[in-house]
Amino acid sequence: MYLVRRLYDWVLHWASTPYGTPALFLLAFAESSFFPIPPDVLLLALCISVPTRSFRFALICSLGSVSGGMVGYAIGMTLWDVVSGYFYDYVPGFTPHVFQQVQSLFSTYDFWSIFAAGFTPIPYKVFTIGAGVFEINFPVFVLASAVGRSLRFFLVAWLIFRFGPMMRDFIEKYFNLLTIVFVVLLLGGFIVIRHVV
Repeated sequence: MYLVRRLYDWVLHWASTPYGTPALFLLAFAESSFFPIPPDVLLLALCISVPTRSFRFALICSLGSVSGGMVGYAIGMTLWDVVSGYFYDYVPGFTPHVFQQVQSLFSTYDFWSIFAAGFTPIPYKVFTIGAGVFEINFPVFVLASAVGRSLRFFLVAWLIFRFGPMMRDFIEKYFNLLTIVFVVLLLGGFIVIRHVV
């Protein structure tokens, strides 16, 4: 936990430097395959520091995350046999059991699994690499990643743009719960439509 806290503080400090925007892109890129701290931390700080640029920050974060997701996909598809031990030992969220569950989800809900991982607190990196390992259709993967990640980051940007810094504590406290509720309601709606219509 001490190491994670140090990483969290290190990520946050970039908001007060001239390199906050490129750091946001690189953080979002790295988090999509191996880095443990989500880019929302830096996105939130940057949006609060310059609210008028919130949507620009969200776009940069989305582009970095989806690009990093593609790298994660490539790692899963081409290097997994070589690097799986490292991920299982050192990257939070990676276990053989979790990977079996991911494979099961992909076999039925490929788009929705990736979308949910991109939008909610579910570890996105597990799904980017898993998508490559299990050879999920690449255009489907990119589309689901782009939609899920963009919705997440633009929601943060909109909340700060609309309500200002007072939203920071609320977002930090409840954002994960709200994203889970949203996805449950969304998927529930599609299931109802599928069975009723």
